[in-house]
Amino acid sequence: MCVEQDKPRILVVEDESSLARFLQLELGHEGYRVEVAADGREAVDRIAGECWDLVLLDVMLPGLDGFEVCRRIRECSGVPVIMLTARGATPDKVRGLDAGADDYLTKPFATEELLARVRARLRRAPAAIKSSNKLIAGGLVIHYDTRQVERGGQNISLTKREFDLLAYLAENTGIVLSRETILNHVWGYDYYGDTNVVDVYIRYLRAKIDEPFPARLLHTVRGVGYTLREED
Repeated sequence: MCVEQDKPRILVVEDESSLARFLQLELGHEGYRVEVAADGREAVDRIAGECWDLVLLDVMLPGLDGFEVCRRIRECSGVPVIMLTARGATPDKVRGLDAGADDYLTKPFATEELLARVRARLRRAPAAIKSSNKLIAGGLVIHYDTRQVERGGQNISLTKREFDLLAYLAENTGIVLSRETILNHVWGYDYYGDTNVVDVYIRYLRAKIDEPFPARLLHTVRGVGYTLREED
């Protein structure tokens, strides 16, 4: 949990005031602490500057749409995101998941199904603790301001790209990320090189943060991609 209280904190990003209020009341009744953002830009600012356990994100928003909001969230946070939308076509779902959403629920939806998905996502939330300048995940301490990394009390020297890759994996601790997703978020959407570059940099990281230590953190999920997690 990202804050020192026992109630998960949820941000509802929804411009339809009646639905936003309904979600706030229903989730609040379940014991969650719920706040509302009415547009995409407000949502991005609040997620970047505050700590949340889950985001419920509408697609059709003023300013930035939900797909762009989700993409920007993934640049700064691994918080679970459930997208809510009336656009239930498969290409829209794929676009939302490719933008970094963890789940996708089509309107109108049953309240019981929404609550079940919220509970499921909170159970799977990444085991990472992030403040404004430091991330702690899997025994790693990642300092954003100095771009230093520590494991087991040892400082680990990384290049800029290695640091960016490790930070992105750590922010999504426990989540399997495809090569394409990693490439888009670490190398940028305008990168047109081979996705094998991800494999190369994973090997570089393993040599520095895994091989000198008894337990692995970087894991390959064959046919899918990579994840950072502590070994059981």
